[in-house]
Amino acid sequence: MGQLLLFVVVALVVAAIVFGVTVMLGGGDNALTPVEPDGAAVPLPGDRPLGEDDVARTKFDTAWRGYRMSQVDQALQRAAYDIGYKGELIGVLEAEVAALREGRTADADVLRKAREAAVAPAEIPSPPPPGDLQIEVSAAPPVEAPRNEPVRNEPARSESVEPR
Repeated sequence: MGQLLLFVVVALVVAAIVFGVTVMLGGGDNALTPVEPDGAAVPLPGDRPLGEDDVARTKFDTAWRGYRMSQVDQALQRAAYDIGYKGELIGVLEAEVAALREGRTADADVLRKAREAAVAPAEIPSPPPPGDLQIEVSAAPPVEAPRNEPVRNEPARSESVEPR
């Protein structure tokens, strides 16, 4: 029994030495990149259509079990919207080309004007300066409480229920 225990201890020591030498020669595990601190997120742009570089540069903050779900959900929703918008724009362009090929210039002009109106940025009115804010307060008419109507003694209706 003593020889078996000595053999196991020697085998473990030899395995530990071989493992240590392998780690020292290999330089450790370089496969994992260092974690960036929270607050280094790079969201998708919201002021223009998405491009390939925008998606490649997107980064999310890390959480205990992965990425912040709210940031990922927001980026996916934005990408889905942009893909849908571009799909609709492609459909309008294809319809415009088909109308031009068939000689329907009036239809093609209508589609072109609609496309240009959709692509042009909408003018957003600037908010008034803080000193110029005027709030109008109007009193709403009083709401009357519902009147309690007398309870009528009506016979209960029996409805037949069919089994499903």
